[in-house]
Formats: sequence, C-alpha cells, structure tokens
Amino acid sequence: MDMETKTDAQSKDQDLRQYKVTVEVGQDMTTNEGLRVSDDRNSLKAGVRGPTLLEDFALREKITHFDHERIPERVVHARGAGAHGYFQVYESMAQYTKAKFLQDPAIQTPVFVRFSTVGGSRGSADTARDVRGFAVKFYTEEGNYDLVGNNMPVFFIQDAIKFPDLIHSVKPEPHNEIPQASSAHDTFYDFISLTPESMHTLMWLMSDRAIPRSFRMMEGFGVHTFRLINAENKVTFVKFHWKPLMGVHSLVWDEAQKLAGKDPDVHRRDLWEAIDQGDFAEWEFGVQLLDEADEFKFDFDILDASKLWPEDLIPVRRIGKMTLNRNPDSYFAETEQVAFHTAHVVPGIDFTDDPLLAGRNFSYLDTQLTRLGGPNFAELPINRPIETVSNNQRDGHMRYTVNKGRVTYEPNSLNNEKPAPVPASQGGYATYPEKVAGPKVRERSESFNDHYGQARLFWNSMSKPEQNHIVSALQFELSKVETRAIRQRMLAHLAHINDSLASQVAVTLGEKVPSNGKVSELFTGLPPMALAGLTDGASAPTSAPTASGGLQRTSGLSMEESPKNSIKTRKVAIMVADGVAGAQVVAIKAALKAEGALPLIVAPHIGTVSTSDGGPEISVDKTYANSGSVAYDAFFVPGGKSVATLTQHDEILSFVHEGFKHGKAIAAVAEGVDLLVMANIGGASKSKSAPGVTTKQGVVTASGGTHVQEVAAQFITAMKQGRDWTRALKEEVPA
Repeated sequence: MDMETKTDAQSKDQDLRQYKVTVEVGQDMTTNEGLRVSDDRNSLKAGVRGPTLLEDFALREKITHFDHERIPERVVHARGAGAHGYFQVYESMAQYTKAKFLQDPAIQTPVFVRFSTVGGSRGSADTARDVRGFAVKFYTEEGNYDLVGNNMPVFFIQDAIKFPDLIHSVKPEPHNEIPQASSAHDTFYDFISLTPESMHTLMWLMSDRAIPRSFRMMEGFGVHTFRLINAENKVTFVKFHWKPLMGVHSLVWDEAQKLAGKDPDVHRRDLWEAIDQGDFAEWEFGVQLLDEADEFKFDFDILDASKLWPEDLIPVRRIGKMTLNRNPDSYFAETEQVAFHTAHVVPGIDFTDDPLLAGRNFSYLDTQLTRLGGPNFAELPINRPIETVSNNQRDGHMRYTVNKGRVTYEPNSLNNEKPAPVPASQGGYATYPEKVAGPKVRERSESFNDHYGQARLFWNSMSKPEQNHIVSALQFELSKVETRAIRQRMLAHLAHINDSLASQVAVTLGEKVPSNGKVSELFTGLPPMALAGLTDGASAPTSAPTASGGLQRTSGLSMEESPKNSIKTRKVAIMVADGVAGAQVVAIKAALKAEGALPLIVAPHIGTVSTSDGGPEISVDKTYANSGSVAYDAFFVPGGKSVATLTQHDEILSFVHEGFKHGKAIAAVAEGVDLLVMANIGGASKSKSAPGVTTKQGVVTASGGTHVQEVAAQFITAMKQGRDWTRALKEEVPA
C-alpha cells in the first residue's frame, strides 16, 4: 500500500471512529461526555430529604435527553418498519443505463428499506386501509440512490401543488382530530369528489391492495416515470417495480379491523420475526422500458402519475433481486432517522417532467431539514453513503464531521483546487440536456385529462371476489360520509367507472337506483355546483375506455394472478387441549415445516398440554385468547380427547367460524372433525362418516387418524391455492 492510499484509508477509518459510539452491557456507566457515573438512582440534594440541587449536571443531562428523545414524526409515512439487505442485478443493464449498481451481477449493493402507512400517526395500527410506502436506499459506489415509492403504481394527484390539500383532507379533521388513520370521512371525500384525477388511485385504495397480508407480500412501485441514460447518452423511459417472490397477498377487511385490536403491530412484527428466523424477504426488481421515440405512442401520458403503463402493452422485465436479511439494531437510529429523498439519484438515472415528481424533489429535502434538525442529517450513520463525502459544506445544527484546513470554497488555489468537480465523462453526475421551450403558465396538459379510463381498466381486471371487496369498501367508507351532496358526487364519479359498481354502492347509501341501473340518471337534475369537479357532466360515457391503450383489462392488476406454489412462512394454528392425539400433531407439524410453513400450537392455556397416546407433553405457543383466528393463515384440528374440551367453548368455535368466513384452509382428522361439525363448517358433517379423505372448498377432513399424512398433503395443496371464495356463508356461521 503506497503512502497516499494508506493515509486515505487511515483518514476514512478515523472518520468512522468519530461516528461510532457503543454502549454495551458490562461497560461502566457514563454521562454523554464519558464521565463515569457513581450513582444513577438518587438526585443530588441538600440533605437526604432536602431540595434537589440545580447543580446536579448528571440529572439535568439525563432528563434533558429524555425530554428530547422524540423528534417530530413524519407528516406522512409516520408509522414504518425497516430492514437491511442487499440488491444484486441479474445481468448488465449497460444497454440502457450507466448506473454502476446495475452493471455487474457479481456485486451486492447494500440497501436499507422502510415500509410504512401514509395517513396515520406513529401510534396507529399497521392494518389501516391505506397506501403503503416502499422506500429503498441503495448504498452504491457512486453515492446513495433512493427509490421512494409505494405499494400502488399510481397516485391521487397529478401536480405536487395539490399534495398538501390531499394530505390535509385525509388526516383527522382539525376541529375534533377524528378519525385516525382512516379515509372514511367527509373531508377526504369532499376533496376526492372535486378532484376527478383521483378516481384511479381511489380504486386501488378500495381494493385489497390497501390491506396487505404483510410487507413481504406486497408489490412496490416507483410511481413516477424516470429516465435511464446509457454511456452514449441514449435515453429510455422507465417505470420501476418490486415483485415479491412470495406473491401478492392481502387481508380481508374484517381481518384487518380485528387485527388492529389483536395485534396492531402485525406487519412490523411479521417482518422482524421472518428475518430473525432466517426467512429473508425477497423481491425481484422489474423495469418497464419505453424508447424515447415512443413517448407519445399511447392514449395516456407516460408522465401522468395518476396513470400506469398496462403490463400487456409494456411488459415488466425482471432484472435483479433484493434480499432483506438483517433487522435494525436500533429502531430510532435507523428506521426512524433514515432520510429518503427522490432527488438522490446516481449517474444513469434522471428525472422527467412529471409535475408530481418535481414537487417531491423539493418536499423531501425540506422535510428532513425540519424533522432531523438541520442540514446535517446526511451525517447520521443510516444516511451516510459508503463512499467518502467531500465538499465545502460546513457548520449547521448537529454537525459531526471535524473538517481541517482553511478552504471552504471552490474555485480555490490554497488547497490545490480540492475538492474539485468531476466531469460527466469521468463519473460526475450531469442532468440530461432535455430541450425545453414554452410560455410560463399554470395549466395542466390536455394529455392528462382522462380520469376514468384507467379506473375502469382496473375494475375490469379484477376477479369477482376482488370486485365485491371494492364494492364493500366503498359502501363502508361512503356510509361514514355525513354530507349527502358529497356522497352523490362520489356516486356520479363511480357511474363513470362502472354502473354495477355505482348502483351497488348507491343502494347502501339510500339512493333509489333507476330500474335500468343507470346511477348517472340520479343526478341529471342537480345544479352544476353539486357536481363540481366532474369533467364532462354527470352522465356516464358510452364510448370505449380511454387512457388505457385500448385495453378492456390487463395483466398484473388482479392478485388472483399471484403464484400459488408456496406456503412458506404461513402461520398454521394447530388447535389442541389436554388429551390431544400427540402423534397426529407431530406428523402435521413435520409436514408443514417441510414446506416452510410455521405451525403453532394453540391451546386454552400456556405451558404444555398432555397427549392421549402416551407421547410427551406438547409445548404451547399461543392461546385462543391472546392471538385470535385472524393471526393465522390456516387451521388444523387433530383428534383425541382434547376435542371434547374444545367443543365446550364458544370462543373456540368462533375461532373456527372466523377462519371459515375468511376463506382460509381448514383441516381435521378423527375426533377433530367433530369440532367442525359443531361449528357448522360446510360439508364437515357429511365427510365425518365418509371413508378416506374428503376435500371441499378448502376444508380437508378424514374420519380416521390413520389418514393424517394424506390429509396433510391435501391441506398443503389447499393452502397454496389461497383463500376459497366459493364458500357459501350460511347464517349458522355467525363470525
């Protein structure tokens, strides 16, 4: 190692030591200045019963630090969870971009990812119906690159100037600070009903995409259109995608509401426990690529953030994989203090003229200055790039770096013109020289005008159960809107999307739907102001959908397309009590673990339960009271004397009722079938006396315990298929 390289290495090591402060069990207790503390239990007083003295600097330091331990929470995306990992590209993308982290398949780029809800406070529940943030910080050799996206590919507004209005409308209403983390109230729908461009994203918000099963099972999208630029300065437009290898899965609304009470931390707990157990979260990185010459090829504007690029027109190419394999060491220092910024890019990636992106490029930096105390937030360990930072920025609140020398400007001769700018040809960042011309105006491009075509495309692309859930969500939300005029405006918008959707919602809202089902006819007599915000009157369009490339439906939108080949990390409740058939429990646990599932023993009490076949006692993981059916993806009821105990408890019958109602796989053997019969689970009574194994609508049963292996195989197959929406929910199933 030559002297210059050695000096640089020593300098970098010294800089790192300046930032690294460790507190370990067993070390001497000190103040923040390193002074050893002799007593941490008593304040300094004037006499043992006298007043506390102001000169007790240890007390003042401790209390002051405590008083300031909470920084302002994020205005949006306040509630989040994060994890470390790495990204690896599958093949070089040099044809499209000169970004180095997309060149070499052998290189692992460190990442930190933060998932979040948008509207709620830090204390709200994980399962609120909401957009989810999906922000990735790549620590590349060219600097940090932040891909700040969501789990939905489109956004409510087209221009960032409306973002404060959108967020003000969805936040708790200011006069009474109600409701928390919910869009189901007047101010949100007042704004939305007067902003037709929001209709596409509203359809996503009312779909099951807004209540994901876990962070590990949701997609991510860059939302905006960006530019990729290669070494020859050739431009390709790009949309970014994250595709979870576990598939895209969601909760149902009833589950989401109950989980908010049973386990409001369910998503952050799921991510933490999965990584902690070695079940690392994985997504493939996908791109939709469009040649610069095709910018105006479609009937939608590719720069409109309220529109997606239909995958049937522009397929997603999967070019790499991200693995999250390490939990944070400190939630506050990392997940809470991480600072993302859409303008943090690297050479080879550039912006477009998307008017929503332009505002975000200002907003993120402005937010960090307030939330993290000033301009030095980039010096926090979680935000520091892996490469050396060298510039002339100095001072400011919370400055950690100790810079030596007298030069803080460029150009200079006193420090041999260092640090010096790097030409673009040698790796410096240069903005793409886009040609720009036109008058200064406050106008929206006419190419952004269609607000219903892609909302209709989304509706048409849903499966029937998914459409039913959208209807139910809108019925729930709009029934909480107290102002009839707002409800009517929303129905007029829905009529532009689909008459069946609009009429089903209208009936719940007490509006009389004409016999022909044309909800739009309800509003023909309303004054113009009542329908303010509608771009083309109240009547539903009769022409073919626009802004969707001529497609009636497209791939990539329905979650029914998600892969159905794995039950990895799915939680299975094995329902037991004292006297359970232990051999059956052992067999089903082994079969489930072999598939990567997480079988959990659920009993009326913690500790252990006895077995009826002479085997050892079985350790209990959860109780019926402290978890609830909504915490599990499937249920198995083994035989034994235990079933007689289980059938005596209404709350345990409700446990099964809920699982059946929510479409989850259920299995039982021997006496375990009695529990399903008592709970009136479809088909269980007939299968109880039938020989062999019976499977119907995701319910697997066998009258004899000798069939447990075959039951396990069919149970696993049913779990892989996901929820069974064909079940008839009879009145005798009250859940």
